[in-house]
Amino acid sequence: MNIKQYVVDAFTDKVFSGNPAAVCVMEEWLPDEQIMNITRENNLSETAFAVKENDVYKLRWFTPGGEIDLCGHATLATAYVITRFIEPEVTEVKFDTLSGTLTVTRKEDLFEMDFPAYELKSVEVTEEMIEAIGAKPSEAYMGRDLLCVMDSEETVRQLNPDQTKLMTLDGLLLQVTARGEEFDCVSRSFAPKCNIAEDPVCGSGHCHILPFWADRLKKTELIAYQASKRGGILYGKLDGDRVFISGKAALYADSVIHV
Repeated sequence: MNIKQYVVDAFTDKVFSGNPAAVCVMEEWLPDEQIMNITRENNLSETAFAVKENDVYKLRWFTPGGEIDLCGHATLATAYVITRFIEPEVTEVKFDTLSGTLTVTRKEDLFEMDFPAYELKSVEVTEEMIEAIGAKPSEAYMGRDLLCVMDSEETVRQLNPDQTKLMTLDGLLLQVTARGEEFDCVSRSFAPKCNIAEDPVCGSGHCHILPFWADRLKKTELIAYQASKRGGILYGKLDGDRVFISGKAALYADSVIHV
């Protein structure tokens, strides 16, 4: 079987920035073992696999460490591929996922994703957190991920956490964030439990980050910057327990996988 694969840089308008995701839109599902082989061969933070079932695309996300329940940048990348190459007349795509039905709407060069906002529970800042991160958070919260609030943007940018010690902390990923100077907030995302040292731009992480800053800044619309080496811009809007995350995308490559 030959499968068309696209590599898309999400949350950016130019290649070599944002967060790359591989996207395979298929006619039928491959065995999970084959899906994981493709994912490990790509060795990107996420490879997305989608199959259209009636009017909805079944969408699954895989890291080199296994399947996950929510991924923003790979969802954006998949919507980009579908609306550009598969169904160019479509401006709205619905995905059936482990996190429920997710809708992505194309608005000119922006793709707006309707995601669930994680409920955050305040937790104690521990010595284990400080040692793993290499700096002391001023606050810490738990959703799916551990969210740590730092004292400044510069602290976030300079972090070099201990990946082995991060594995011992609660939460799937570690999200670190601070009030931004040019943007409403800045952040970085670390995911050694998914075999990813640092996720360049984490959409699902902003389902924690954006609700936190919306509450703290008393704003419902924010612009966030992920301060990884690649960098990426996310446009957020809060509406109750939903967070709308928008970003741009750029095609890096397309290829054929021979399996």
